[in-house]
Amino acid sequence: MTKTRGDNDWVKRSAQPLKMERIEAFFGGHGFTPHRHDTYAIGRTLSGVQSFQYRNTKRHSLPGKTVVLHPDEVHDGEAGTEAGFHYRMIYIEPALIQQVLGGKPLPFIEGGISSDPRLYAATQVLLQSLDACIEPLEEDDAIYDLAQALDVNSGQRGRRKSFDFVAAERARALIHESLDRVITLEELAQASGRDRWSLSRDFRALYGTSPYRYMTQRRLDLARALMFGGHSMAEAAVSAGFFDQSHMTRQFTQTYGVSPGRWMKRLGLV
Repeated sequence: MTKTRGDNDWVKRSAQPLKMERIEAFFGGHGFTPHRHDTYAIGRTLSGVQSFQYRNTKRHSLPGKTVVLHPDEVHDGEAGTEAGFHYRMIYIEPALIQQVLGGKPLPFIEGGISSDPRLYAATQVLLQSLDACIEPLEEDDAIYDLAQALDVNSGQRGRRKSFDFVAAERARALIHESLDRVITLEELAQASGRDRWSLSRDFRALYGTSPYRYMTQRRLDLARALMFGGHSMAEAAVSAGFFDQSHMTRQFTQTYGVSPGRWMKRLGLV
């Protein structure tokens, strides 16, 4: 686990290799500028008031609440009081939720904060102390419980439409194979067996973001892994499929609400 402090702020990142990223942090004031990412951001406020702008409304999470930010929704983060706020968060890919739900529209939690005890219980394993080791089978059980709890709590129940999950999975697999080159929607459509716009609609409904945004996020995942491994920002950018470092920096900041340089400093990489 890595830990960084700047003034009174700090961030920890779990070093255990899991299917999702797990962090714990404290911020005394401003945390992140408005940004969006293609994962669910699911968290728990441990102390203080965790405030954020979400779907044009200021939200305030208190201890005991579960924060559920939907993929591709713009949000920021800051302390709601002078005491600051302490929280844990997981970032889980919609594809993992889809492996449980099997083609339903992604669950959406209205307002981004839930008081439901079932959702709180379903996140206990994944939001426990970063020092606790999670076994692989335990993680898979927790993912299943989380997907079911999200589905039960979703405001979209009863509005199921027909989506081609298998075709969307074919397109998603091709994206993973093509991070180092330019790929078109036509190629994805041919690989999936769907027409372009049906595939584009299904992909958004099933994974919470567009094919291009999904590809960009996977490139950013690769760039972050390379920087963790000691590569420079310029090397990581090109190796991950970006045009250059400035291209990666723009996408990184839009996705995480912080520049790659500042992100590396928070995690003690520079």
